[in-house]
Amino acid sequence: MSHLFNLPFSFSINPQTLKNLLQHRKNIQSNTSEDKWSEKAIKGLIKRLTKSSMIDDLQTALEAQSSQTRCVTISREAQNKLVEPNPSQTVRKAFNDVTPVVAFCRIWRWPDLNTHLELRPTNTCVYAFQHEKDQICVNPFHYERVVAPFIPPVQVPVCDRAVFDSTTSERMQIQPDSTVPMDFATSPTDQQRTAVNSPASVQDNYEAMTPTQASINQQQVATTNFNGVPTASIAYAETPFWCSILYYELNQRVGETFHASLNSLVIDGFCDPNASDRFCLGSLTNVNRSRESEVCRSMIGNGVRLYYIGGEVFAECLSDTPIFVQSPSCNQRFQWHPATVCKIPPRM
Repeated sequence: MSHLFNLPFSFSINPQTLKNLLQHRKNIQSNTSEDKWSEKAIKGLIKRLTKSSMIDDLQTALEAQSSQTRCVTISREAQNKLVEPNPSQTVRKAFNDVTPVVAFCRIWRWPDLNTHLELRPTNTCVYAFQHEKDQICVNPFHYERVVAPFIPPVQVPVCDRAVFDSTTSERMQIQPDSTVPMDFATSPTDQQRTAVNSPASVQDNYEAMTPTQASINQQQVATTNFNGVPTASIAYAETPFWCSILYYELNQRVGETFHASLNSLVIDGFCDPNASDRFCLGSLTNVNRSRESEVCRSMIGNGVRLYYIGGEVFAECLSDTPIFVQSPSCNQRFQWHPATVCKIPPRM
């Protein structure tokens, strides 16, 4: 575990300066592990700033809450030793090893921030972490949070059976030489059932799945007309699981399907079958496991982390060996060959 004070001493800490920086924290309760962790992180930041004048620049940025402020930088070499893992149990384990940029954006702006993939630098930031310079800006107001794209509502019919029949019968004509299947029932009782080979079975099934006007609160949805049929706007709702993961050894499936509900997921080679944010392959057994599979499993280690942000999926290799990904949607997006395989190097 890295610690805040492992690096050489830089600047002394003024108690009043520390107090001013602490009062700008978001949703931090006193005398909690989160409180102690954030205070320790801020002390470490003060000591590691590249210039003493940046302490005043940081205070100015927090008070003005504006991107039109100066960069507040630390050296890139210091970023991995500046912030130690957050011991708070309220913070998911997947985000304990946060970078300084994420840590201070969480402390001073977005307490629910998960990863650097949710951040993008402003145009005024010269030393954003994406620029690969020797210094990294940790000014929280030099970053913007990526907002999930808006998904428009879908239109579904809201008319009852009688209205639907009256509006659609004008468009449905049976040709003189057409035939009706023999098993099409015409009695009042049989008409309540769906005939297997009946041309009307499609219509019956469609209407059976259509909500009636009585089941929809007209004050909560906006109605329009689509080809003469009233429709209602139904807001898009995320499914309970954003992905399902299957594990194979060669051509044999092993274990049950893992459904991901959290926005961050780790797939590793360890044994923790009860974690909701981890799919641990070490606990899966296979009596027919080959030698090749054993060797491959021994190299998984910390595995890979998947993020679901704004409708997109990102992958980060946590293992000591690279991983290889074949994504048809990614290949299409970047106009690559459909069979392209991408190599993700291990984390340094």
